[in-house]
Amino acid sequence: MSAESTTTVVIGSGLSGLAVASELNRNAVATIVVSGGGELLGECTSHRPCTDPATSTERADLVRLLRTHASNRGLDIRQQTRANDLRLTAGTANRWVVHTENGVLLADNVVLTNCPDNQIRRLLDSVGIAASHDFASAMHGIGMYLVGIGNLLAPTTREIIRQAKQVSDTIVSQLPGPAPAAS
Repeated sequence: MSAESTTTVVIGSGLSGLAVASELNRNAVATIVVSGGGELLGECTSHRPCTDPATSTERADLVRLLRTHASNRGLDIRQQTRANDLRLTAGTANRWVVHTENGVLLADNVVLTNCPDNQIRRLLDSVGIAASHDFASAMHGIGMYLVGIGNLLAPTTREIIRQAKQVSDTIVSQLPGPAPAAS
């Protein structure tokens, strides 16, 4: 199996994944996007039904726009590649190892999209982190971030975009050297 190295792997190629990948690309952060899934991850990218037709149309339009942006900018979006397993390496420089059917992705950061809290807690437990009700802080310490997840049953489109920008800014601020200029 081949191994690739990148700064960030985004697990989920829907609205949340495309939004954070676009933000990371805008900040010149090397990113690979894969579909969610796998036994350890559960169905992290499960789609929550949106009952409001206007919101459904808005999200569909935004996903089309983000897919076009991704194509035009050459973002590495691998919709047919599923994340089957996710592990954190031990040592002084923790790295994420994402197993797919096509090989292994090594990354400093992982962004999960649309995962239910219980799946995230199970994943944190598997990497040895006892998470309290504020598990986001514990996650940031190991290079794991969430987009499309909140206290809301289904975050609004605006909330997803806000989370994507916030995660991108946090990852960029933690990169060594001067932060890349936003385009």
